[in-house]
Amino acid sequence: MNKYSRIFVIVLDSLGIGEMPDSPRFGDTGVDTFGHILDRLGRLEISNLAKLGMLNLHRAGNMQGVEKPLGRYLRLGEASNGKDTMTGHWEMMGIKTDKPFRTFTDSGFPPELISELERRCGKRVIGNRSASGTQIIEELGEEEINTGAMIVYTSADSVLQICGNEETFDLANLYRCCEIAREITLKDEWRVGRVIARPYVGKRKGEFKRTSNRHDYALKPTGPTVLNALKDAGYDVIGVGKINDIFCGEGITKTYHSDSSVHGMEQTIAISREDFRGLCFVNLVDFDALWGHRRDVKGYGAEIEKFDQNLGVLLEELREDDLLILTADHGNDPTYSGTDHTREFVPLIAYAKKMERGGALENKDTFAVIGATVADNFGVPMPEGTIGKSILENLM
Repeated sequence: MNKYSRIFVIVLDSLGIGEMPDSPRFGDTGVDTFGHILDRLGRLEISNLAKLGMLNLHRAGNMQGVEKPLGRYLRLGEASNGKDTMTGHWEMMGIKTDKPFRTFTDSGFPPELISELERRCGKRVIGNRSASGTQIIEELGEEEINTGAMIVYTSADSVLQICGNEETFDLANLYRCCEIAREITLKDEWRVGRVIARPYVGKRKGEFKRTSNRHDYALKPTGPTVLNALKDAGYDVIGVGKINDIFCGEGITKTYHSDSSVHGMEQTIAISREDFRGLCFVNLVDFDALWGHRRDVKGYGAEIEKFDQNLGVLLEELREDDLLILTADHGNDPTYSGTDHTREFVPLIAYAKKMERGGALENKDTFAVIGATVADNFGVPMPEGTIGKSILENLM
């Protein structure tokens, strides 16, 4: 079998395609991120996704699949116990997470945690509740600037987020406080998936704006992943967007910070024009962060259309021995109640110029199919304790 020299795995963060059998256990009955966006909007300008088979895999709205899709496609279920970014990405690369990360959505963080954070950071905490980042900055930004306090908040996800004004808090100090928070939340009873620095600029209400200097402090994966195996075998492992943060740099040989999902695709297109051998792993976060959590159907739909335009450029740049895989890490149905991620199946759409034929493949019950396929392609053994079976022979 003539294998691929380069594989591009692009995660459309939160683009789920319908509820899983166990979704009601997570409070997610009847969810369908992509389907409900199409149902609400009627149609999207997504000619490139369509020709690869996205609408054959998941029909909705007024749109139908194409007669001869170019890609192979299937649904992936999530084996892990969760519906967050880290759990989804880790599973793609072979790690099954049985113990979910802690959330503090209903009550905020416990007094003991806040007290230790204040003492070690030297700042009073304000906020400490579940909130939208833009809203809590608008509400408390002036108080933070005027008093030297720091805004701490969470969400429906397993995160502790700290806002800091870049002019008055100082970016380096914000990062220092987040590093302290990461250390504190390593305790089992406070174990959150990520601590996130959320810097912003502006001096008063109506002027505040978050910057691209966000930084995620994730837990290290609980064991070696396919990324480690690739790096150890001498292959390139290029991370674009949040990938380096999600894996704490484990198994990454080169990383690119993205200012937006459009920028992330532009970076990926540029990388495709360079010579490398191995994996380019991309996370496009705006679907989730800007539109899913904010329950903005129109904005989410427009983001999919912008992605599709750049997807067309990338398809032209792909070489004969390149494999492209499109997927997602969870759902975030913008038509659903609340602001949380939603437990959903995700797509796997694969395309290569030398692929013999397109069409449907058998659905699988774990995202780890992706990592196993990548490892198989490069002849790298799966690390001990990982899950997943390759479908490479179906992608040639």
